[in-house]
Amino acid sequence: MDLDALGQAARDYLSLKYGARERALPKSRAAIRCCANAIRAAHRQDFALAVQLLGEAEKLVGEMSADLHEHLDIYYAGFVEDAQKEFSEASLTCALIQGRPLPLPETLHVEWAPYLNGLGESVGELRRFILDRLRQGKPEGCEVFLQEMDDIYLLLTTLDFPDAITGNLRRTTDSVRGILEKTRGDLTVMVGQTRLAQMMAQLESRLDPE
Repeated sequence: MDLDALGQAARDYLSLKYGARERALPKSRAAIRCCANAIRAAHRQDFALAVQLLGEAEKLVGEMSADLHEHLDIYYAGFVEDAQKEFSEASLTCALIQGRPLPLPETLHVEWAPYLNGLGESVGELRRFILDRLRQGKPEGCEVFLQEMDDIYLLLTTLDFPDAITGNLRRTTDSVRGILEKTRGDLTVMVGQTRLAQMMAQLESRLDPE
């Protein structure tokens, strides 16, 4: 057995794999940053910036897939899935806030498991959007977003598959249920207070027409 040749072959192979990993890791982190900033832009209604940032994230996610197409063990190590999940969440959040059709996994070039988990996490962003509108005194349209949250939750509950296949989607779904219940309670209280204030104002106007 030629151990020198064997050792050199091993070094060549592992160096190639290590290089692919080192190229992909910073792209994952950069993609996640772009997605977080895209969500912030969407909450500020700066959709032009959100689209730009999502484009940058999409490019990085695609480059990671290209870097690791011959190293599937690294591709499925976790950090690629994390970037795909964040990219899905940001893309879906922007679509939901704007009332656009939801992009599909094949459109985003991501796997189903991170896509579905990103869809679940977009519910948290919708809660944030609803609360921002309520604080601004703009409850109109919030019930539509609440219905979107409910529809997403109902969809996720139908996907009863092992966590190894869905990327722990069951845990995400449980979190969505809690977020949905809290948001429904917050919106119910706010709508009730708004209607009570309107009724009081109408009563005052009738008692004091001048």
